[in-house]
Amino acid sequence: MRHKTPLLLALLAGTTAYFGLHWPGARDARGDSRDGSTARAAPAAASPDSGRARSSQMLRTAHYAITSTATRAQTAQVAAAVEHLHDAYSAFFRDAIPPNAGATGLQLVLYRDRAEFQSRSRSSPWAEAYYLQPVCHAYYADGANPYHWMLHEATHQLNRELAGFPRAVWIDEGLASYFGASRIENGVLKPGTIDVGAYPIWWLPELALSGDLQDDLRKGRILSLHEIITSRRGDIGRSVNPHYIGYWSLTHFLFEYRDGHYAAAYRQLIARGGSLDDFERLIGPVERVQGEWYAYLQQRIGEVRAGR
Repeated sequence: MRHKTPLLLALLAGTTAYFGLHWPGARDARGDSRDGSTARAAPAAASPDSGRARSSQMLRTAHYAITSTATRAQTAQVAAAVEHLHDAYSAFFRDAIPPNAGATGLQLVLYRDRAEFQSRSRSSPWAEAYYLQPVCHAYYADGANPYHWMLHEATHQLNRELAGFPRAVWIDEGLASYFGASRIENGVLKPGTIDVGAYPIWWLPELALSGDLQDDLRKGRILSLHEIITSRRGDIGRSVNPHYIGYWSLTHFLFEYRDGHYAAAYRQLIARGGSLDDFERLIGPVERVQGEWYAYLQQRIGEVRAGR
């Protein structure tokens, strides 16, 4: 059974990169739990051994070294998924990845279930997955998509260790959600396809938008584009699902709207760091784009509800 509770991401203080998927205890979609919203001192740099249980196995693939306490079949399934991610990401950003940057030996730790992950996590008690450079930590999840947590974290890893993108929060989380919630079909991860078994997609059917953008903004059902683009990690805990739906939907919109109308400009924006000024220069005035994005989000919600 998937744990359909709000998601909270926190960036630990210190120089070690940390990207974690956290769930506050309450189910409230506003995510008002304080767990994870306060930065803590980062632990020492991780190694694969730091998450290794006594019964662990090591699986090496073309690009990954995976320490796992899941079954061999489960580990192979996750390994295949992250290799599909690596292939898709490398092709998608082929012009942005530096020459000779083909990362190999990317480090993952896979736990057999949620209980083991929580018992061994170096993050908060509510963490579902996290990336503590250079290691991604996640567990084999229940449901039709048991690897979406690892795909999300592995995208953070590729953003950092392969592409070296600047770390704008809304772009980093948008890309991780965009790739992490894309479907794998016939051995190919297809960026932009929508997997209803992945976060934050499973919340879309419960997002009751009124059709009135200003009313929805006033009532906190969604965030404005200004709030999304200028958000910092410490902001997320105050409205968890609106942030992640905003990150995913804005990245999806910028890549997919009108057959990629904004895609080339968004790629430039990613490389430049994603500031509000650059957004308005490369994409357009936030107020105008916001109306297009809102209509686009309504369409995606309708598709997910209809099972398309």
